[in-house]
Amino acid sequence: MGRRVRGAVCFLGLATAWSVLGGALPGASAADDAPAALIGDVVADLRFKDIRGLVRSASELGSHQATVCVFVTSDCPLVQRVMPKVVELEQRYRDAGVQFVAINVGAADTLKDMAAQAIAYEAPFAFVKDEDLACATRLGVERTPEAVVFDHEWRLVYRGRIDDQDRLGGTKPQPSRHDLSVTIDEVLAGKPVSVATTPVDGCLITAPAPQEVLAKAPTYHQDIAPILEQRCNRCHREGTAAPFTLVSYDDVSAHAEMIREVVRDERMPPWTAHPDYGTFQNDPSLSADEKQLLFRWISAGRPAGTPPELPRSEPAPAAEWRIGTPDLVVTMASDQEVQATGYVPYQYVVLPHVFLRETWLEAIEIKPHNPEVVHHCNLAYVTAAGASAETFITGHVPGGQPLDLGHFAESVAYRVPAFAGLVLQIHYTTTGKPEKSRISVGFRFPKQKIEKRLHHVLLDPRNLAIPPGDGGHAVRSETTLTQNASLLGLFTHMHLRGKDMTFYAEPPDSPRRTLLMIPTFSFDWQLGYECAPGSVRLPKGSTLGAVAHYDNSPFNPFNPDPTVTVGYGPQSYDEMFNGYIFFTDDDEHLAINVDPKTGIATAASPDPTRP
Repeated sequence: MGRRVRGAVCFLGLATAWSVLGGALPGASAADDAPAALIGDVVADLRFKDIRGLVRSASELGSHQATVCVFVTSDCPLVQRVMPKVVELEQRYRDAGVQFVAINVGAADTLKDMAAQAIAYEAPFAFVKDEDLACATRLGVERTPEAVVFDHEWRLVYRGRIDDQDRLGGTKPQPSRHDLSVTIDEVLAGKPVSVATTPVDGCLITAPAPQEVLAKAPTYHQDIAPILEQRCNRCHREGTAAPFTLVSYDDVSAHAEMIREVVRDERMPPWTAHPDYGTFQNDPSLSADEKQLLFRWISAGRPAGTPPELPRSEPAPAAEWRIGTPDLVVTMASDQEVQATGYVPYQYVVLPHVFLRETWLEAIEIKPHNPEVVHHCNLAYVTAAGASAETFITGHVPGGQPLDLGHFAESVAYRVPAFAGLVLQIHYTTTGKPEKSRISVGFRFPKQKIEKRLHHVLLDPRNLAIPPGDGGHAVRSETTLTQNASLLGLFTHMHLRGKDMTFYAEPPDSPRRTLLMIPTFSFDWQLGYECAPGSVRLPKGSTLGAVAHYDNSPFNPFNPDPTVTVGYGPQSYDEMFNGYIFFTDDDEHLAINVDPKTGIATAASPDPTRP
């Protein structure tokens, strides 16, 4: 059981800063007028954002014989044509001490778009965002895909094209000169670069548009408060895990610039799925119009506007149970002691309850009494045969959603066999002082006839061996559906080196379909993705699979040790690949009546195939 965690919706850590070096192209936010670097200049530390929204510096890439920066956007056709060459060059020169990095300068590209481009080309190096074009301006870069090369002293030695094969007007059979490759060879050999600048035939870089200030600016009371009430206040209120409330003008105004940044970076509302793949009923994302209203309001000076005649009621306190009042609550028999500091190994606790008869559950919620110390917690039932992937029920991550099958149109329930007990696997985190922990689990039983049982498959390869220093190690896993199925949800779990995961389905005699792309996986904040009922139906024999990438490089800010090969294991310094796929069987028709007070079937199932 030490392998699983159920999805959650939570708050990502907030990072703030602008790139600060260099001048700005017209309309960019960097205002410094320093001239562009010349060939031979040592360039001071560049700053940019990584795929997690963290502000990083070029020095964090480490010390290398040469560093190659390629400026890209997600939609420049020339970038798309040369990207496979860049990936091949990185593979060729990696062991020679050459570091590649892609710097995204797309005015419309989000961090998710940037991360998705790395996935599309299986690029194992870092992709970073030059939001205000400070890097491009400082280095004199005007087009994509333009490359700059630094030597081991961060001296600018080359600025120009990859080669001259691909041009906007077409492609010739072979390049007349492999400009970037020749430059790298000369730098590694300690020779002067023979051709330090070359013309670049690519897409002109466009600076971010200045924020429009309207004659009639949006106001808090008329325009902003309704958005926050719908999208944010479920979490940002008293009695929740959110770090601050957003229920009044003063609350929102005091955090306005942070709101602007996390909304722009798509870290808030928290949702890590790329919007181009799949439709999910629990997607909390803001619309483009809602984002622009927020941005315009902040740029206009955060006007309050006129309060409504009838004051808005304060949000109700967070409910004790998000699944409603449980029909059954089971609590740990005693508190557990959690040490003040250091790493706490996984704890396993058997709960004081046994289901004496087969029981059906519609909703399950794990509720820590002291949520600050519980990083995540998994629940499984256990029989005489033990616990396994098949007996996993659900999990908890702070701020997350409970398992509530009442969200789906068909009457779906989870089956627990007779004489099954319950066991928790708990991952504690320390707070700097001794703590106590006790956890309760609430169960809600079905109130209507059960038609479908919740099924799941787990993609769980164990032969992980992530090489030291590898920034994009790929792992794949597949299984085959043995029934006609309707997908209910998807969830992934990895550890500190997990970078992204993409789920796909390939029906017999049909093309592969991407079900979900998570381009910016976060170990701390892991989400579940609920498919709208009936939106994804797959025939028997379909291949279900996922591919994940792991970042074991020094540039991963959370990497425990980039010098070791990382294998499978339950601790966060080990790694996992858990791809959960939840579904119902289209040909299953149970018609089971249950006692709504106990969840126990009141009549035998008419389906003889039910286990």
